[in-house]
Amino acid sequence: MSLIIVGINHKTADVSLREKVAFPPEIISDALTEVQGLADISEAVLLSTCNRTELYVDGLSVKSSGADQSQNWERPLIQEKIDEIIDWLAGYHKLQPNQLRTSIYSFTGEEVVKHLMKVSCGLDSLILGEPQILGQIKSAFAVSKELKLIGPSLSRTFNAAFSIAKEVRTDTAIGESPVSVAYAATLLAERIFSDLESLSILLIGAGRTIELVARHFAEKSVSRITVANRTLDNALEVADKFNGKGVLLSDIPEQIGGADIVVSSTNSQLPILGKGSVERALWRRKHRPMLLIDLAVPRDIETQVGDIADAYLYSIDDISDAIEDNVKSRSEAAAQAEIIINRGVQEYTKQLRSLGAVSTLRAFREKADRIRETELERAIKSLSSGESAEKVLESLARAITNKFTHAPSVQLKNASSEGREELIDLVNELFELAKKDN
Repeated sequence: MSLIIVGINHKTADVSLREKVAFPPEIISDALTEVQGLADISEAVLLSTCNRTELYVDGLSVKSSGADQSQNWERPLIQEKIDEIIDWLAGYHKLQPNQLRTSIYSFTGEEVVKHLMKVSCGLDSLILGEPQILGQIKSAFAVSKELKLIGPSLSRTFNAAFSIAKEVRTDTAIGESPVSVAYAATLLAERIFSDLESLSILLIGAGRTIELVARHFAEKSVSRITVANRTLDNALEVADKFNGKGVLLSDIPEQIGGADIVVSSTNSQLPILGKGSVERALWRRKHRPMLLIDLAVPRDIETQVGDIADAYLYSIDDISDAIEDNVKSRSEAAAQAEIIINRGVQEYTKQLRSLGAVSTLRAFREKADRIRETELERAIKSLSSGESAEKVLESLARAITNKFTHAPSVQLKNASSEGREELIDLVNELFELAKKDN
């Protein structure tokens, strides 16, 4: 196993850096094609969300025996590959590598498996146990699979993570409390406004996060919901589910003046809402306060909007305090999830080790088959020449036994003379022999 992950997330970098290394969906295929061009990489998955950018790779040319080949790598080889990935990541986003190094984390071997399992279960998320990340990982995996960048190693690793995530969701209460980035937006709104029912909501974007935000606000009896999107059909599709109104992004200047709360989550690489637009909207509102929640990475709302009086701007990094109480209810479930994950890693390693025996077992069976075929052919000739069946069968059994035990017998005698008792013990265990004391 020669797995490596190089990543950056909400624990190691703030949103201002994360947005610089984010990969919008439309460029991931091209980015993965470049990754494939790096030396010795045959498998790769690129995961990019609002809280993390992670590159999982496999394919280093390492010749080794045993289950975890990473234990046999020379440390310089590992670091050389990690440095190469960091350099690529920085170069792709036109950054200096040193801008990333203090915020980058990397894992190899089994630690990659454990990390991916934790991420898949939501244990490494900004909001503990949030469910969306699993779908995002599955989407990233599907993209790589379509590009034929998934081989045996990453297929085994990601499928193991998906299985553990399902087990955690089924066997623990990690997902029972409604805690997510989308839900946090409504909690934050409730802290600022005492009566949500009378408010107007403008949602920018039409993806899964915005739909969840709309659903949570609708559950709070908010009825005036407007969805703005680059594609009107997509805006209408989300808005219609909540008896809302769908508009184009170009309609935002007209709509924002009536919005008490603005929540934005798009894949735009440039800000959609600027300081000037908000200032004009607040003037039309006679400076009634406006809450703006930017859930996008890169950010959709210019940071200068936060300097405006009566405009309360929160980024995705600002909302974690709003859900602290809900997260506490998941702490016990998270501890149970950790146990399941640790067991999953052990089972993964056990299965991986068993794969190391496959080639040996194959060679073992092939040798046994050759002995059997050779002696059977000889026995048939003996029968044809008139020898008695009883004598032929006796000779056949003796010949197979002698040939099959000859090499092990020689090796065991050599091991005994050299004091290699561990090999003798292993043979006793392997063939279930009752070891007799001398």
